[in-house]
Amino acid sequence: MTRNRSSHLLLVLLVALAALLPAAAAKADDARAVRPILVLNLDGAIGPATADFVHRRLEQAQARNAGLVVLQLDTPGGLDTSMRAIIKDILNAPMPIATWVGPSGARAASAGTYILYASHIAAMAPASNLGAATPIAIGGAAPSQAPEDRPAGKEQGASAVDAPHLKAVNDAAAYLRSLAQLRGRNADFAERAVREANSMSAQEALHAHVIDLIATDVADLARQVDGRKVALASSTVELHTAGAPIEQINPDWRTALLAVVSNPMIAVVLMMLGVYGLFIEVIHPGMALPGVAGAICLLLALYAFQLLPVNWAGVGLILLGFALMIAELFLPTFGVIGVGGIVALVAGALMLFDPEVPGFGIPTGFVVLLAGSSALVIFGVGSLALRARRRPVVSGRRALLGALGTVTTVVEGETWAHVVGESWRVHSPASLHPGQKVRVVAIDGLILEVVVADVDRS
Repeated sequence: MTRNRSSHLLLVLLVALAALLPAAAAKADDARAVRPILVLNLDGAIGPATADFVHRRLEQAQARNAGLVVLQLDTPGGLDTSMRAIIKDILNAPMPIATWVGPSGARAASAGTYILYASHIAAMAPASNLGAATPIAIGGAAPSQAPEDRPAGKEQGASAVDAPHLKAVNDAAAYLRSLAQLRGRNADFAERAVREANSMSAQEALHAHVIDLIATDVADLARQVDGRKVALASSTVELHTAGAPIEQINPDWRTALLAVVSNPMIAVVLMMLGVYGLFIEVIHPGMALPGVAGAICLLLALYAFQLLPVNWAGVGLILLGFALMIAELFLPTFGVIGVGGIVALVAGALMLFDPEVPGFGIPTGFVVLLAGSSALVIFGVGSLALRARRRPVVSGRRALLGALGTVTTVVEGETWAHVVGESWRVHSPASLHPGQKVRVVAIDGLILEVVVADVDRS
């Protein structure tokens, strides 16, 4: 009896085990299932368009259950706000993020170094480099000097002048060091990259434990990281990337449009076009198209300025310059206000963005072209428009005043004359006869008051 019960219990356990084995095997297969690798191409300065592109594509990668996202990076740097937005997305990503500085010859300078440090896997292509992560303060704060480089007796003054820059450097150094500590990478180089603008080649970075590996391409990267365990924000995952399908994702039309709008030179041109359009609409009302186009361009410019780290004093000087050049058309200042407007425009454009911020400066040649074209458009188009406004009216009832005509019919007290291509009933204090030349002096309803014209009779 006992043997029968034991046999029965053993049979039940075997059946249960047989039922659980396929489920466990399926779960293991799901865990090791090959999932796609998405490659986001980040080429150029890091700006609002880049941050938007990365954010949307990481959401797409999560929806597609991507096994790995690779940021293919080649950048001279960019804006601090956009860089930090990208890093926040990396730190909170539910999937592993690898940054690969490539292809060969690429660089991860300035903002690129921070993104590389923040990634779960840091990789570089041969003959690439990283570093030079010293922040540049918008507004022109000068880099601080080392104490031994400062002139004697100037320590207090130098410290006062350099305080904003030192605060930015200290903040950036602490930020990059925290990323290095989070990922277990070389924190000393992170400090030097910020404070001393140090740089490293790919091979040096590998030996110094700044990066995890050197890969010739994304497929090589996928082979090398296969089987590696990566700690995410809330879990640890094992990568199964060998032979996984690789999909390149390039910026779409939205990213391209945002990149164009947030380009500093394009933003300034949009502001110019906005002012031109509104100016033409004011001096020549009723055209509609210049006013509508100008308003759209001005709103796009303001949107771009909201995205970019602009110096609003520069924006004010540019608008003042436009206002002064427009005022020159109406005031007899013999060019004084106009020249002042050009000077204000040039000064505002030069201080609008820091030229040392990679990819976000305005070249001096562009500023000169901007000032010249603005002066030409406002003085040229404005003068023509004002001249047109001052011309005598050549249509409508007012155009009849002073017009010459020829008497055609005098019948039963009614006199008719041919004036400006039409036949009009006319009245004159003097007697008139057919063929006589008359001049219109007033209009009374549909009757023209005329006088005999002082011209030779034919």
